[in-house]
Amino acid sequence: MPATREVVRELAFALRERVLPLCGSHAGRAHADALAEGGDVTFKIDEEAEALLEPWLAERAPDVAFYSEDRGLVGDGGEVLVVDPIDGTRPAMAGLESCCVSIAAAPMRDDATMGEVTLGCVLEIPSGAIFLAERGSGIVEGPPVRLSANARLDRMFWTYGFRGRPARPTAEVLAELVDASSVGGAAFDLGSAAFDMTRIVTGQLDCYVEPGPRLVEEVPGMEEDFRRVGGGELLNNSPYDLAASVLILEEAGAIVTDACGRPLDDRRLLGSGGDYQMSVVASANQELHDKVLAEIDKGIGRLRSRS
Repeated sequence: MPATREVVRELAFALRERVLPLCGSHAGRAHADALAEGGDVTFKIDEEAEALLEPWLAERAPDVAFYSEDRGLVGDGGEVLVVDPIDGTRPAMAGLESCCVSIAAAPMRDDATMGEVTLGCVLEIPSGAIFLAERGSGIVEGPPVRLSANARLDRMFWTYGFRGRPARPTAEVLAELVDASSVGGAAFDLGSAAFDMTRIVTGQLDCYVEPGPRLVEEVPGMEEDFRRVGGGELLNNSPYDLAASVLILEEAGAIVTDACGRPLDDRRLLGSGGDYQMSVVASANQELHDKVLAEIDKGIGRLRSRS
């Protein structure tokens, strides 16, 4: 594990150095000719990050495969790194702080699951702050864990995401949570699942809520609506968005499930697209988590009644 830890850490910093000069630059906003493996737009800044991955690993860890947002699965070996070179591409292009490198390590098997991730690393691109966790060993490098004790919805500081999601149905599901926290707390769309989730570790946020796949699964007509906004693709969170952060939060003592309250451990790790995507609710404590899940249930009910 120490050898894998060093490879992951060094790769994260190498990716940061590659893309940092393009953060906030309009040159990084140019679109590539092809979509990413996961169906999202590939920008110039994404291409720069992806171009580093294969030669870097071929030189330093040739026996390690990788799965990335743009390339899919590359190589073979005993281990695989699940890499999102820029989680928060749009904040990076705007020069905002909420963009990260996200890397998870797991045994290399086609049917590997989220529960088999052994190491998770999230590196903030602008600041260089790092969160590094090993399964069963806690957070081995990073800021102090400061999980919030807040369990009140009206005082909740939390975040969600709208990128690639239809705004009206998503807002319907989240509406009561937004209204409840509007004055005594705060709600944000920060543009990066990895950044959002690691803010729970630092105590800056209480909760991260992303119910998209549950809407697709349970509400008639939602898949068509999501594909309309996504240019024909489903653009909810894929394993490469979440794998590292889920392990980091679990090792910090936070609560992470899907939007129905089920564990993510058995979800497949190596893939993207609708079959692999997953909803997620991450909370600083169980009491708050249960209240948020209850509000999502009500929101789904409201949306069904209007469909």
